Amino acid sequence: MAYRNGRFAALDIGTVTCRLLVADVDAGRIREVAKEYAITDLGVGVDATGRLSQEAIERVLSTVDRYREVLARNDGPAHPVERLIAMATSASRDAENGADFVRQLAEHGVSLAVIPGEREAQLTFVGASSDFPGENLLVVDIGGGSTEIVAGRFGEGPVAVRSFDIGCRRVTERFFRDDPPTAAQIGQARSWMREAMASYFADLADRGFAVDRVVAVAGTATSVVAIREAMEVYDSSRVHRARVTAAELQAIERRLAAETLAERERTVGLDPKRAGVIVAGLVILEEVLALAGAEAYTASESDILHGMILEAAREE
Repeated sequence: MAYRNGRFAALDIGTVTCRLLVADVDAGRIREVAKEYAITDLGVGVDATGRLSQEAIERVLSTVDRYREVLARNDGPAHPVERLIAMATSASRDAENGADFVRQLAEHGVSLAVIPGEREAQLTFVGASSDFPGENLLVVDIGGGSTEIVAGRFGEGPVAVRSFDIGCRRVTERFFRDDPPTAAQIGQARSWMREAMASYFADLADRGFAVDRVVAVAGTATSVVAIREAMEVYDSSRVHRARVTAAELQAIERRLAAETLAERERTVGLDPKRAGVIVAGLVILEEVLALAGAEAYTASESDILHGMILEAAREE
């Protein structure tokens, strides 16, 4: 794959977060210039109502306006931004008024593509796999509305790509009616996840694909590292490529699942705005590791944003 050199930007609008990356590409390598993150909760209520609320849309639009200012500060004669690529994922796919959301973003100067889950998974794999050449990888991206899982090797076509409608926001709203969630509610969620995902892992086994490393991206996986290390200030350099054992993950899940939302919001290392969905995210990650037969995962800061940057830089 050939990539143009230059400065590019990627905007990822998910069910829970809205993120921006401005980066320089040189011979296919990415150097981050600016990175922004905000929890905008676009997908609140979508699983039940099938619609994006105008309040949630306004949160995203306000964040995008702020990101455009960041983009302008990093777009100059010496280093012009060649292209901005903007994509939306699960909540926008599911919502019956997704087209209206696209129209409103266009009025704010952003042309948005609502991408299918399999495309989301492929872009995540491109971003995450680049750090682990020569390994059989299982890349897991736990979002608010869906979880993408890709098996393969860097630089090669994926062996198996699936997008499951299992995300931390969706699971929370569908199963966790109490605060904290009951053991029965968590058990029901686990059974639902296993039933949905088991065939994917059975197919991998039938193909003889042996996973060398599970790489987990996005907020659930990275938050576990920050919580384990009690980071009062998030440090991506300590999170990226950190190894988390299944036992460590389980200990954090059991601790947070026993706490109320107010208690979870005070957890050192956890963004308080993520406290409402973190337990569901942890349970999803636990189930993926169990189905994969993996003893640990590697957290990665290289995710769909990096895949989008390379997509923007790809030679036509």
